[in-house]
Amino acid sequence: MNTAAKLSAYGAVLALVAGGAWAAGSAVGPFTAEAARGGHDDTSGAEGTGHGDDHSGTVAETARNDQPAGLASSRGGYTLAPTDTTLTTGTDSFSFRILGPDGAAVTAFDVEHDKRMHLIAVRRDTSGFRHVHPEMASDGTWTVPLDVPEAGSYRVFADFKPTGGEATTLGVDVNAPGVFEPRTHAPSRVTEVDGYQVRLDGELVPGKASPVKLTVSKDGAPVTDLQPYLAAYGHLVALREGDLAYLHVHPEGAPGDGKTPAGPEIAFVAEVPSAGGYRLFLDFQHDGVVRTAEFTVDTGGTGAHDEEEEYGHG
Repeated sequence: MNTAAKLSAYGAVLALVAGGAWAAGSAVGPFTAEAARGGHDDTSGAEGTGHGDDHSGTVAETARNDQPAGLASSRGGYTLAPTDTTLTTGTDSFSFRILGPDGAAVTAFDVEHDKRMHLIAVRRDTSGFRHVHPEMASDGTWTVPLDVPEAGSYRVFADFKPTGGEATTLGVDVNAPGVFEPRTHAPSRVTEVDGYQVRLDGELVPGKASPVKLTVSKDGAPVTDLQPYLAAYGHLVALREGDLAYLHVHPEGAPGDGKTPAGPEIAFVAEVPSAGGYRLFLDFQHDGVVRTAEFTVDTGGTGAHDEEEEYGHG
């Protein structure tokens, strides 16, 4: 097959993937005032309030009615409504509104971990993870520069707490046109980013509160002076492979509480909804720079001790 034919084939695949992703996004919640009022929302219970400042270390979003967070664009009377569902590769501007039960844009949000809105973007093959913080205009439109490294179908999660309401995570698919090849991710509990080594210990047990620990080192030495980022020493996002069910977990303890060390270990308690594979993303800050460590684990996998020797050799 010549180069032009290959590109045409890839383009056709992308069109099919993008069309399927659009259809899936529409199925979980159309961008209408009726949906915002819950007219087609059979899971009207909002997510739990795990974003509180108690830093309990548990899952920050606890879905009710047995549906994990982030699977619907409309839930609990609120709707995530993008201004445009097409992105341009490179750095693009992404805008959206949160529509309330009355169909109007919501403009009152509580500050949760230093921000009123947390936006997570990741390609549907769980590559290109981004955690950014939009700014809101007076009319309720949120806007943020969004780095889109490659073409593909992306899932965007809005993580927020409307004033007087429950902490909520909504998700919607957007597309960056172009030729792309989906990536796969081998199981990994040890990763390196910008010269830092991060190890994941602990097992994810479906339906149970599961202690996990992330250990950060650099050049073989433990990092003991992690800096607070969004009122914590780390933020952990877990995405279930396949449907990208979303968990945002805050660590145990808090900076300045007199008992939580600034590394090298960051302790979390996560509760995944089901068996299967998960991609985990840890944001941590050191020397004034926020970095993201990525892991791929399975709830039926082996413990971190299997890679401990490899980790010890850097």
